[in-house]
Amino acid sequence: MKKLSLFFLSLLICAVASAETNKLNLFIWSEYIDPEIISNFEKKFDCKVITDLYEDSESMLAKIEGGGVSLYDIAVPPDYIVSVMIKKKLLAALNMSNIPNAINVDDKFVNPSYDPGNAYSMPYQWGTVGIYARKKAGQTIDESWGILFDPKMNAGSFVMIDSMRESIDSALKYKGYSINTTEPAKLKEARDLLLDAKKRTLGFESGVGGKNKVLGKGATFAVAYSGDAVRGMSEDPETYYFVPREGSEIWVDNMVIPAKAPHKEMAEKFINYILDPEVGAKLSDFNQYATPNKASLLLIDQDDRKNPAIYPSKEVMAKLEFVQDLGSHTRIFDQVWTEVKTK
Repeated sequence: MKKLSLFFLSLLICAVASAETNKLNLFIWSEYIDPEIISNFEKKFDCKVITDLYEDSESMLAKIEGGGVSLYDIAVPPDYIVSVMIKKKLLAALNMSNIPNAINVDDKFVNPSYDPGNAYSMPYQWGTVGIYARKKAGQTIDESWGILFDPKMNAGSFVMIDSMRESIDSALKYKGYSINTTEPAKLKEARDLLLDAKKRTLGFESGVGGKNKVLGKGATFAVAYSGDAVRGMSEDPETYYFVPREGSEIWVDNMVIPAKAPHKEMAEKFINYILDPEVGAKLSDFNQYATPNKASLLLIDQDDRKNPAIYPSKEVMAKLEFVQDLGSHTRIFDQVWTEVKTK
């Protein structure tokens, strides 16, 4: 009887261990993955995906630093945050033998400056930041950041984006400055522009929240991420998206594994799965963001491939900048953002 009890106890322990192994804790932006991709992954690898959401990069980073490094298996930070996470030793190095589909990554996204050799990250999606607008029949909109920052150009109610770099970057671009400037005088100008716009705005929202305000006719304009806006355009043809003529931000979101991830091997399976050509195409068809997967390009909806809101023209691309990790200079941005949000 005792041997039998020990046998069943060992079976129970093995079952619990297996259940713990067959999990994936995903930390990701809201509305950023096709639920069918998750369910298909669960079926393929006999696992359960637990999803937690965030709305801005700073909140994601704070939660990872505050204990999430041992809670989550996958996070999806933008490029400049990846370099911050590497410096803070928050990420686990990737075992590339478990990610053979890395061969599908477009050369433009291989060996990025924020993660040389892709030691810690693989690209997920890329896109731009711009303005999502409701346009009346026959109306001509001056496609400038001045819609937010110049009261004389204002053509309707607007929502600002509740994200530090994107908000400050829009003001810097309007003034003709680099989004990566660290000159105090230029950042003071950006702060003053944002504070003045704050008096006239309907408030700060996430990219998804701003898009929904325009869709619901609660606002005419919202600062938004390209994919959120394109999905909105498919729901309401009276809306459209543009990158202001002064230029804006281009970004690459990445899949990373926190340093103490409880299910690292499953996380690498997930990364490899997303980099599969058909899965990558399905992801972009759902998100309406651009794919960094060269093997997926021929499989995605070809109307999307021709959509300049998703894949900008060369002229627009020339006016876009990647956000850089500014190291200790980030505190200047933090100070500006704190003043904007609290005054």
